[in-house]
Amino acid sequence: MTQRAKIDTDGSEAEAVGPPVVHRPAGLTSAEVAERVARGEVNDVPVRSSRSTTDIIRGNVFTRFNAIIGVLWVIMFFVAPIQDSLFGFVIIANTGIGIIQELRAKKTLDGLAVIGEAKPTVRRDGIAGELSTSEIVLGDLIELGPGDKVVVDGVVAEADSLEIDESLLTGEADPVVKKPGDRMMSGSFVVAGGGAFTATKVGREAYAAQLAEEASRFTLVHSELRTGISTILKYVTWMMIPTAIGLVISQLVVKDNNFKDSVARTVGGIVPMIPEGLVLLTSVAFAIGVVRLGRKQCLVQELPAIEGLARVDVVCLDKTGTLTEGGMDVTELRPLNGSDETYVRKVLGALGESDPRPNASLQAIIEAYPDTVEWRCTEALPFSSARKYSGAAFSEGDGENSTWLLGAPDVLLPAGDPTLTEIDHLNEQGLRVLLLARTANELDSPEVATGADPTALVVLEQRLRPDAGDTLAYFADQNVATKIISGDNAVSVGAVAGKLDMLGAANTVDARTLPTDREEMAKVLDENAVFGRVTPQQKRDMVAALQSHGHTVAMTGDGVNDVLALKDADIGVSMGSGSEATRAVAQIVLLNNSFATLPSVVAEGRRVIGNITRVATLFLTKTVYSVLLAVLVVCSQVEYPFLPRHLTLLSTLTIGVPAFFLALAPNKERAKPNFVRRVMRYAIPGGVIAAATTFTTYLLARHHYSGEGALEAETSAATLTLFLVSMWVLAIIARPYTWWRLTLVATMGGAFLLVLVVPWLQDFFALKLVGTTMPWAAVAIAAAGAVLLEVAYRWVSRRFPA
Repeated sequence: MTQRAKIDTDGSEAEAVGPPVVHRPAGLTSAEVAERVARGEVNDVPVRSSRSTTDIIRGNVFTRFNAIIGVLWVIMFFVAPIQDSLFGFVIIANTGIGIIQELRAKKTLDGLAVIGEAKPTVRRDGIAGELSTSEIVLGDLIELGPGDKVVVDGVVAEADSLEIDESLLTGEADPVVKKPGDRMMSGSFVVAGGGAFTATKVGREAYAAQLAEEASRFTLVHSELRTGISTILKYVTWMMIPTAIGLVISQLVVKDNNFKDSVARTVGGIVPMIPEGLVLLTSVAFAIGVVRLGRKQCLVQELPAIEGLARVDVVCLDKTGTLTEGGMDVTELRPLNGSDETYVRKVLGALGESDPRPNASLQAIIEAYPDTVEWRCTEALPFSSARKYSGAAFSEGDGENSTWLLGAPDVLLPAGDPTLTEIDHLNEQGLRVLLLARTANELDSPEVATGADPTALVVLEQRLRPDAGDTLAYFADQNVATKIISGDNAVSVGAVAGKLDMLGAANTVDARTLPTDREEMAKVLDENAVFGRVTPQQKRDMVAALQSHGHTVAMTGDGVNDVLALKDADIGVSMGSGSEATRAVAQIVLLNNSFATLPSVVAEGRRVIGNITRVATLFLTKTVYSVLLAVLVVCSQVEYPFLPRHLTLLSTLTIGVPAFFLALAPNKERAKPNFVRRVMRYAIPGGVIAAATTFTTYLLARHHYSGEGALEAETSAATLTLFLVSMWVLAIIARPYTWWRLTLVATMGGAFLLVLVVPWLQDFFALKLVGTTMPWAAVAIAAAGAVLLEVAYRWVSRRFPA
């Protein structure tokens, strides 16, 4: 409470009201700070939102498949023309694109991380100011308030009803009351009250420093997509090894051919088995997603969050700060039981002055009823989401003492109290109502609210976010269930939901009636959409209950009461203006504080996952037909039909270029589980049909052609069949058609036709169709393959639905 003095009529100070001024510790001096910086006693933990530049380059260059292709590329330089080494230049281009895109994503992320970085309040030279966490030194005095995260280890120096939640470190959900001299652990956060602590361990010595560093990195872990691709690549590697060995023996030992030509055809058989572009496109798609979201002031703290939000089918929303704006306005004051309104205003003014860090409700009261009286706060009880009220005891200056509570009427009043009926009418209008009550009990008593005397109702109006209704409508249209989970009065929450035309708003559930059994709770959650009077622990339980029914849950919030639920949800989304603790545990931070950004995040995730699933089928179809062709060649003891240049051309036109465009296309389909199964169910039949038709054409051509140049003619016929079948696979994957997808497929077909008719391109790629019989036979076999592809794809869709 601010210290004031009474002034006599002659201008002299007569007496001070309240206790003597308590001088707060001034913190370190500038000289002491400089001395500690010189000694290296600085909180220098490198908090990064992305991989370092070195890690990015190393991760893109030094891959298993780049090593294999690099060796084969070197071999081709010695045994074949430059045309057969083109695949190496493609890998260099792919790697370069991957590095550039991830560096762009890094730049975006690092820039946003600076904007969204929490800056603790540090007291130096007696002045409190915000500093970056990296500027804190050993011995600094750091101030704390509700929602603040403890950034370094320390010892409590000041405590004003300070309650700390250490659950993220210890697993204990109950807040711990801290007093001067108590230990503070980095990674915990303030749930109520305030105070200050002295930093005793900084940098890597702090308890949670390593955990914080790992949690804040740009990471690719815990991603079904990445795990699925890794699984596929592992099996591809095991298939490649015996097949490649058999091909080498077949081409170099069994067949008595020109050595250099045999080596070239062996390499031509091994290279296409490697789905080298798949990993690249996945990284590029994610990186571009990060950049796109960054432009909308959305910080993706963990890369899989893009994928995870695309899989979400339930979004849990905290009303305050999400559907409504943070600020509120007092619209009415209703004295109760004959209370004097002037006196009530004084009480409210004093209550506002008693809290150094008021929440949104108390801030509205402070603005409406400024403190103008000479009251002294003797004890304060800060607001807690668990108890739903705050309080303070005052010495009124005239010898009177009083103790007041301000909070939820349905918590402070007994059930059946007639005042609750009046409150219900206000709640039905979407208004928020606080009860001011006088109590005869001590603030530190567990029964402080028992028998409290209702004195006045404070009616607050919440400001709805103008875009909240459209956002809820988007989720409904996308078959994503929305659940409003709020600590406010259930009727008031339902009224707000009704104003936003939310389905289920009429059937609001008071969370105090929820069953504690997880299965029973999950049933209630599935059947209803709006919940009021939810405690922080219940929010956590509700997330777990939804997950137990197989839902992928996203949780949004901005207050300290949302931290545990945000942490447990599949995807936690925090507002940029939210508490430091919520931003620390959330995977996605909306720096512009706009709930309307969420649809963009969902859409971006769906685009990435849906498109990667689509193009992965293209890459793995090539792997399947390459392995099968190699097996057929080994078993038949014939020359491998293709040189590397042929398959480089085919891969570029039927996979590489189309996949790049398809991977970045719009895609609104909700991501589905079982990535490996969904990809392989199309890739296997597509690859088998492509290999069978191509080898059939090759064998027919071997019987049709003879003499000098026969092998080149046979290769050209087989290449024509493989290209046409691969184009049909592309045509299927590109559905549903749009003008640009049709243009893409047609352009790839036109490019291949150009190679067949332009003489110098014919020579460069060693592709020349000889005669008319065999080329038309190749086309006919490809047409039969296209029919088989259509039948197979439709049968697979019915037999193995996604």
